[in-house]
Amino acid sequence: MRWGVAAAVAGAGALGAGALVLVAGRAVSELAVRPGGVAPAEAGGLRVHSAGTDRIELTRGWETLRPGRYALEWGQDGRAVVGGVLGTTGQTVVRALEQGDPPPAGTEVRITPRVLVGDPRTALGLDFTPARVEGELGPMPAWYLPGARDLWVIAVHGFGADRQQVLPVLRPLHRLKVPVLAVTYRNDEGAPRTADGIGHFGETEWRDVDAAMRLALSFGAGRLLLYGLGVGATMVLQAADRSPARDSVRGIVLDSPVLDWRDTVHRLATRRGVPDALATLGFMQLRAVPG
Repeated sequence: MRWGVAAAVAGAGALGAGALVLVAGRAVSELAVRPGGVAPAEAGGLRVHSAGTDRIELTRGWETLRPGRYALEWGQDGRAVVGGVLGTTGQTVVRALEQGDPPPAGTEVRITPRVLVGDPRTALGLDFTPARVEGELGPMPAWYLPGARDLWVIAVHGFGADRQQVLPVLRPLHRLKVPVLAVTYRNDEGAPRTADGIGHFGETEWRDVDAAMRLALSFGAGRLLLYGLGVGATMVLQAADRSPARDSVRGIVLDSPVLDWRDTVHRLATRRGVPDALATLGFMQLRAVPG
């Protein structure tokens, strides 16, 4: 039973229609802002139609027609990487199969931009040292990649993701010989949890970025560049404005920043299987959200 249907069935008898709407909307808004590991991959009836050693035919849709490299995931641990579009029909898209063994025809798959998985060594062959940032709530794991310059990059992943999201930028940063601290923050796996377990769109999480900035400075960084993805971009903007270490910031990179909070929450909820109407109720109940 899908989430929205289950919620409606459970609450209809006791709450009545009006109260049910409020409870469902509240539940959806919390679902959207609670960190939940890696963001859900896009799916929705996406299936394998046929596959060979170097190509795979998938259900046609906007997500399978996009240029670039993507990962296909299925089941508990099925995974393959696809490349460019080789051809299309009215119902299917044929893409290059670059890595992994494809699943049998008929398998439902998910498509995700998480082509790189693992840590810097397993994913990219880059040396790194596990590090720990001491935040106000406790220690938070990080990856430290050494470099020859005094400019350190603090890399901050976005909501619904983890440190693996920053893997694609580590190789070019390594070529520039800059040290990188790829960090986690409150409610991430391995990091301290807050009492409510809810993400606050950077309003509290920026202090974890501040802790990483202070750690870098204590280990010899002379200058800092803050690199944030998605909601991580909001965190670095907050840190650059509010951190006691802000005078050490020499640059900010915003990768896919969140520009419309309500639209983002709505999309997060629907991608997690929430019916569109309930997702709309959820973001309508968000309070004190910028934009």
